[in-house]
Amino acid sequence: MIKIGDTASLSKKFTDEDVRAFAQISGDHNPVHLDDAFAATTPFKKRIAHGMLTAGLISAILGTELPGEGSIYLGQTLNFKAPVYLNDEITATVTVIKLHERKPIVTLATVCANQAGVVVLEGEATVMFST
Repeated sequence: MIKIGDTASLSKKFTDEDVRAFAQISGDHNPVHLDDAFAATTPFKKRIAHGMLTAGLISAILGTELPGEGSIYLGQTLNFKAPVYLNDEITATVTVIKLHERKPIVTLATVCANQAGVVVLEGEATVMFST
């Protein structure tokens, strides 16, 4: 039974290969993600991973761990707080903060942080889950 305070996490290191594969799948070929010389001219000074690639970790948790298999995304807010550089290890954590009174719907706080503990993304997800 899902309850307020339940939590789950997943960690992944984002590599050049991950970023290039995501660019191919999504069609997002922004040079800040793919071109070292271009990225050096930006405020980031080096390449960064796609924000939505990072957010994908949240989706992975929701569909496999909490609430788990069969879950359906109803909504997600995403606030990007800091860049994710190549080879950063990102840990996504979801925490149940609200349960619908009559329906199998849950709201979860969603946070992604890098290996130094810097929050790079935060928001909330609303998910319908299998009972």
